[in-house]
Amino acid sequence: MPVPYKVEVIVKSVTKGKCPQGFKAGDRWLIEDGKTPGGMCAGAYDSVAPAIRLFRLGGEHPWDRDKDVTHVSCPDPEHWVIYEVRRLR
Repeated sequence: MPVPYKVEVIVKSVTKGKCPQGFKAGDRWLIEDGKTPGGMCAGAYDSVAPAIRLFRLGGEHPWDRDKDVTHVSCPDPEHWVIYEVRRLR
């Protein structure tokens, strides 16, 4: 059974320091057909992967006002990068 949703991951902001990978606000990756996004660092991908999986399979977080959007932070405490994970309907 094909997964019905594509998911986009967008760098929403870099609020502390500079991302060591060079990511900046507006960078984006499209996740579709079960393929991981090229160029995303492992730490960032590990952080957003649960939200990607949830959205691709039709789930939602009870705390998100918009059921198609959630925000996830990079695990690097020295560089605050916030990712927006968006389900595309």
